[in-house]
Amino acid sequence: MNKHKKFIGTGVALVTPFLKDGRIDFIGLKNVINHVIKGGVEYVVSLGTTGETPVLNKDEKEKIVRYTIETVNKRVPVVVGIGGNSTQEVISTLKKFDLRGVDAVLSVSPYYNKPNQRGLVQHYKAIADACALPMIIYNVPGRTGSNILAETTLQLAEEVKNIIGVKEASGNLDQIMKIIKYKPKDFLVISGDDLLTFPILASGGNGVISVIANAFPKEFSEMTRQSLAGNYSKAKNLHYTLDEFTRLIFADGNPAGVKCLLEKMKICSAYVRLPLVNVNSQIEKFLAEELKRI
Repeated sequence: MNKHKKFIGTGVALVTPFLKDGRIDFIGLKNVINHVIKGGVEYVVSLGTTGETPVLNKDEKEKIVRYTIETVNKRVPVVVGIGGNSTQEVISTLKKFDLRGVDAVLSVSPYYNKPNQRGLVQHYKAIADACALPMIIYNVPGRTGSNILAETTLQLAEEVKNIIGVKEASGNLDQIMKIIKYKPKDFLVISGDDLLTFPILASGGNGVISVIANAFPKEFSEMTRQSLAGNYSKAKNLHYTLDEFTRLIFADGNPAGVKCLLEKMKICSAYVRLPLVNVNSQIEKFLAEELKRI
């Protein structure tokens, strides 16, 4: 049994709902949290990319995390995203942020300044040393501008005891399979790409931190569970039930796509904060048609 079993399965990168005037819609956030927990997900992730973290100020971030923990009320584990391109600033945030009730930290690799692999190792060792909680590293080179190589992830997995897993969104299955093949037994390989979750799980991955599960937690978490159980025929059918939705929600920007879908499902509003904008009318139409079909 994996000692980090609470993070095996489906995690949801929660959206941050907004009101028309730009304020945080806490009622909408409660609706989303209750929707995904009722849908059977294993844990939730607050302050991820899908939560529009770059446009939230410090006070808003703390309020969102406290409200999320209170609303979850220990029904599932809570993971909080704390990362950045300044190692010292991340360390300072980890020391000052109220992490009571938080089960793990998800930390995106440094963006924009494009550190080399030695710099990435030193960055993660420094912030892990400052963090009393389990940590999941987050590799998303399409956003950060730098890729955490398999060898670097494996080095961190071996050398840093509280780095318990990686959220892999490189889109490179060869790289991901190399991590799965050579990782320590209890180290988690978590998909960061909804469309690639099925093949990653079939290759030996441990779960997903999903965007589409904001809208379809029941179907996506069931696909994940069936995959983990080796029931690939059932998992494949569920995967292809949602694949077009998944393409559409990313077609004109995340989280604008999934927020549009959530509004049509009457869960929360579709508002996003600049520099993001709502999806275009064509994508909105396609999402409505796909929702009607399903």
